[in-house]
Amino acid sequence: MQTWLQTFVVGHDICPFAGREFRRRAIRYAVSAGDAMEAMLEALVAECQRLDSTPEIETTLLIFPRGLEDFDDYLELLSLAEALLDSLGYEGIYQLASFHPDYVFDGAERDDPANFTNRAPFPTLHLLREASLERALRHHDDPEGIPARNIDLLREPDSPALSLARRILDARG
Repeated sequence: MQTWLQTFVVGHDICPFAGREFRRRAIRYAVSAGDAMEAMLEALVAECQRLDSTPEIETTLLIFPRGLEDFDDYLELLSLAEALLDSLGYEGIYQLASFHPDYVFDGAERDDPANFTNRAPFPTLHLLREASLERALRHHDDPEGIPARNIDLLREPDSPALSLARRILDARG
């Protein structure tokens, strides 16, 4: 995951805000040991509590190496996780970004290179501090253009970013 973050996400500026936090070592990589939905949600709550009590951690990548190989199962976890954060009063405090090795945007073809913007070596919930995200977005010239720029980058013929993303995902297996 660190290689994916450093070489793909930061290296190709997929997320223009990740580089600063990567260099500051303010990103936590947490691995969920459980493969049952309940254990995964408990891991999410634990990471929220860790962020609550540890301001030097800017963001957490909660990684699920087992139990979410099927993308539909992952989408179920994501839906439950969002509802859980809301029910615990974390709406407006933390935001989830989602990544899965087989990520496919609704309405997109499976082989569309745009899907690689949300593909990672393992199913992952990315917990972001909403206040930090809002602050970063205010200082970016074109935050609304980030997704389109990434899609264009990955859809370029012979895209080095797409080639790298595919190599990283292939290497995990």
